[in-house]
Parts: sequence; structure tokens; C-alpha cells
Amino acid sequence: MKILLADDHALFRDGMRYVLQQLTDPLEILEADNFQDCLKLAGQNLDLGLVLLDLYMPGSDGAKSVSYFHQRYPTLSVVVVSGEEASSNMEKVMNYGAAGFISKSSNTQTMLAALNLVLSGGIYLPPEIAHAYVCETGHADKRFHVNAYGLTPRQLEVLQNICAGMSNKEIATAMNLADGTVKIHVAAVYLTLKVNGRLEAVRAAEHLGLVGVPYG
Repeated sequence: MKILLADDHALFRDGMRYVLQQLTDPLEILEADNFQDCLKLAGQNLDLGLVLLDLYMPGSDGAKSVSYFHQRYPTLSVVVVSGEEASSNMEKVMNYGAAGFISKSSNTQTMLAALNLVLSGGIYLPPEIAHAYVCETGHADKRFHVNAYGLTPRQLEVLQNICAGMSNKEIATAMNLADGTVKIHVAAVYLTLKVNGRLEAVRAAEHLGLVGVPYG
């Protein structure tokens, strides 16, 4: 598998290289220290399994860089690895097409778990940031409470839509939410239920008797 690591700090790339080498074998790691080289390498390696993108390297435009990258290479999965942990910024990168958001302060175990989740088709967000986002925006229907399993009313509604076979885009339309906001809720559901994808989430919901439960 190939992974593109784009960050302008050589010391951070050295550390991430150590983490990534524990991910899978064989592994080829490509590196870029500016956004233009990142785009160039991606164009030359469309078989990339993952792109790890810093938001503030030379040539980058912050969260909008994710949008530029996604528009140019829509089939490549981009995970933002950033020291910026504002929940508003997280929502932006998810709306722009990121598959995940990992804090640079994460330890090796968390990094590996997050990357494995994304590679398996899931979405990763630091749980404390996702929780802060829900609290700040009132996306828990302005009554931030959780059920016996730790799900807010919004998250339960998202889970039931997943169980109905709806895609994130369909859920966004049905619930009148931005795509990035839905991704945040989906990630929070996965973290709360300790599952790694939609099928496991459906099975967990059925096992816990959450299908058809009122969420209002």
C-alpha cells in the first residue's frame, strides 16, 4: 500500500513514518513538504491508499485545501492530521470531503486505530472534539442528553437512518444537515457503540433494540 504524508515539519514526518510502518507491510511512504508537491505526487500515484494532509504547510489554504484536493482527486481518501483542534475547523474539513481528522497530539496507539478505521471505510474524529462540536452547536436538539447507551437524540436519529440503509448524503438531506455534520454524528455513533462501520452499527442497534425507538 502507498501512503502520501504531506507536512512541512520534517520532525513530524519522521515520527509519522515510524507510526505508519506499524500499520501494514509492505508499505511505501511518499512525502511532500508543501501543498503543490502534494498535489503533484497524488497525480503521479492515483493508487494511493491514503493521503495524510497538514492544513497549514506552504501553498495550503487551510481547510479549503481539502476541497481543492478532493475536487482534483475525488477517489483518494484524505485524512487531515493537524494541531488545530477547533471544532468549527473540523466541520469544515469534513464538509470539504475529508475521511477523518486526527489530532497531532494523539499517541501512536490512537493514530494506528484511527488510520485502520479509515482504511476499513470508516470515519475518524477525536471523540472529545466531536463531543465539543455537539455541545457548541446544539445539534443534540437543544436538549443535550443521552440515552442509556450514550447516544444523543440526533445521534440516535442518524443511527436509525443508517439502519434504514440511507447514505450520508441521504441522511443529510432528510435531516437538513450539512454533509460534514452528518459525518461527525456518524463518527460519534461508531465511537459510542464501539463499532467500526455501518454493518456493525446496524447489528449493534438491532442487538440493543434501538431500531424504531423514538428519538424526539
